Amino acid sequence: MSATLAKGQNGPLAVSDVVISLQLTAPADLSALLVTEQGKVRTDADFVFYNQPSGPGVDLRPGPAGQAASLAVSLPSVPADIDQIRAVITLDDATSNFGRFGPPTAIVSDAAGNRLFEYRIDGLNAESIVIALELYRRQGSWKVRAVGQGYAGGFAALVTDHGVQVDDSPAPAAAQQAAPPQPAPQQAPPAYPAQSAPSYPQQPAPAYAPPGGGYPPPPAPAQQPPAGGYPPPPGPGPGYPPPAQAAPPQPAGEVSLSKDHPVSLQKGQRVTLRKEGGAALTFVKMGLGWDPVRTRGMFGNRTVDIDLDASVCLFADQNLVDVAYYGQLSSKDGSVRHQGDNLTGEGEGDDEMILVDLTRIPAHISTLLFIVTSYKGHTFEQVQNAFCRLIDGTTNGELARYTLAGGMPFTAMAMAKVYRVGGDWKMQALGEGFQAKHPGEAVPQLGRFLGRD
Repeated sequence: MSATLAKGQNGPLAVSDVVISLQLTAPADLSALLVTEQGKVRTDADFVFYNQPSGPGVDLRPGPAGQAASLAVSLPSVPADIDQIRAVITLDDATSNFGRFGPPTAIVSDAAGNRLFEYRIDGLNAESIVIALELYRRQGSWKVRAVGQGYAGGFAALVTDHGVQVDDSPAPAAAQQAAPPQPAPQQAPPAYPAQSAPSYPQQPAPAYAPPGGGYPPPPAPAQQPPAGGYPPPPGPGPGYPPPAQAAPPQPAGEVSLSKDHPVSLQKGQRVTLRKEGGAALTFVKMGLGWDPVRTRGMFGNRTVDIDLDASVCLFADQNLVDVAYYGQLSSKDGSVRHQGDNLTGEGEGDDEMILVDLTRIPAHISTLLFIVTSYKGHTFEQVQNAFCRLIDGTTNGELARYTLAGGMPFTAMAMAKVYRVGGDWKMQALGEGFQAKHPGEAVPQLGRFLGRD
């Protein structure tokens, strides 16, 4: 028989493998933060979520249809310098809040499915995220604590406060970019709590006060919960040139599609997704391609084994709603479908293709941002002939193409965006570089590409 925990209470774990599962009354995601005694992750690898489902000793396992995922934890496999594993519940619709639904319940079971502890998380109101419970070390053993700390600051702010950050290797000076970055969105992002020395009020019951490494403080009440749970950060990560270093680029203007030949876009140019004659496009394809640079060596020419990945991020205003990428080939609503991963870039034509049914995109989605990331950390200095091209999905005719200027020292590239303007969709060529090896690292840096013209 399982033990029922109240907020702040703890209990011993006498088994080596446990599973954290949920009972939910609203769609939500489960994730885990593996933190040290200081309450911070060591690296991004200590953040386990749907885009990065495995961490040291922790695996996120998909649930049956209509049910949340679970966290499988092998306690002996958790590194010695990890002191706590914090389980986080995030509502799928962060415009909503836990106060509108029945309380979620977090369950800790052994590997055989026997329930050990249950925690009904009462008292939540305006929050869209909650740190449900934590597994923590105490005198050579592991224990579980019911935390129940609601958080309204957005998923990106939560993980940032726990030390999750993008690759902070020094970036080249802004002058090395082919062109200055896009202007920041007109609407300033909400202020997030400072990342340094987070403090969190102790639980009311002294006997259950959390150990070292407090939880990040919730934001000021005036801050509005974001829609989607992934707002852009206040600025780019450490070591990257901020957008303010250079004057915003002037848009190169708007061009029209032609039925006779594809339009060649320049950086910053836009095109309305209407055929010549005014009919709106309903089904389009975005083809993305690149070639690794060939280098000459003692034994002849060779190409570097470069693994680039195309992804499309779906935003509702400033808030990420979904991502279609190599690990999740379709958006949850089915409007965007990724055709699969090309690991090398070798060969002619498109390396990766993304299909977009514009008629099925939900009304609250305002921007589709197409990015390319370098999984192995190669920069675009080692890539040539990179392009993206817009294709009419009904005729397979190429409508527009943007070819990237090579030689940029970045591991990720925002290639183009498709966005709403009134009742129309438009595409804009971006060609802006930044540092990220996978979509999870890219998301916190994409806010600057979401501004309107």
